[in-house]
Amino acid sequence: MDTTVEKTGTEGKTWGGGNRPLNASYGKLMMWFFIVSDALTFSGFIAAYGFSRFKFIDAWPIADEVFTHVPFLHGVPAPMYYVAFMTFILIFSSVTMVLAVDAGHKMQQKKVIWYMFFTIIGGAIFVGSQAWEWATFIKGDYGAVETKGGKILQFLDTDGKRVALAEFAEKIPTTRDIHLEQNGVWYEAEPTVTTYSFEEVKAGFLANDNLLVRTQYYNENGKPTVLTREESVAKIMNDGKLVVEGANLKHNEYGHPLFADFFFFITGFHGFHVLTGVLINIIIFFNVVIGTYERRGSYEMVEKVGLYWHFVDLVWVFVFTFFYLV
Repeated sequence: MDTTVEKTGTEGKTWGGGNRPLNASYGKLMMWFFIVSDALTFSGFIAAYGFSRFKFIDAWPIADEVFTHVPFLHGVPAPMYYVAFMTFILIFSSVTMVLAVDAGHKMQQKKVIWYMFFTIIGGAIFVGSQAWEWATFIKGDYGAVETKGGKILQFLDTDGKRVALAEFAEKIPTTRDIHLEQNGVWYEAEPTVTTYSFEEVKAGFLANDNLLVRTQYYNENGKPTVLTREESVAKIMNDGKLVVEGANLKHNEYGHPLFADFFFFITGFHGFHVLTGVLINIIIFFNVVIGTYERRGSYEMVEKVGLYWHFVDLVWVFVFTFFYLV
């Protein structure tokens, strides 16, 4: 039997990749591993959002009717304008990061300093804008009534325009007892009190014949269903339960509560990444200023933090597309 083994020329030799496989340093390779793992995490979150939205597609809030706020322009309808501005700022900061990395390759310290500075400013503006958007989303503008089944009822006038609770609710003088810790063994904290009680909203609604109720469910035209005056009165009288102002993890005046849950979780998780990136960029920025990388003869740290920053920007493009646009 022939036992001859064909020689390939590689026997007895070890892999020659050395300590820089794919011509990448250990630190850069670890950054890529982190980015891949984090990308899978974000993919899972966005997929969960997609499944939930598809399941409740007939009651999911319309982003154009939720994110209509612009700072210093209260009451001016500007759907998605401020979110688009945030997106532009983040993409612009990604461009300045590219220029900083390129300047680092050319050992141009002053240019790296300026481009890193602009990147930090862009990231700070984005984080601040997201905090303002959160505060506006939590506060709310109009208010709504939640039914016994947990559904949301919004109020319109006969022209189809949203009406805030403050415009029609009747103030009913009542004596309110504040629950204190010494009043009960199981006391934890007094629940948050809304501006108007359900009875005040109901009284004001019944006193204004030009008010209608809009449900969170869509009709055959893809628009939220608006009830007639008689149906609206019956709905408030028989099914109304409590007043909802803004959004939190339990109640959401804009529609299905899962919308608020995903908004806080996904945008909050991404915002944490941006904030972390800003802090890391600040550290790298000061190292550039004092000449740390100039003495090392390499600006690889700028390139590594640049990889992270581009990843954060790319994730926001997907979040912006699937959460706000689609």
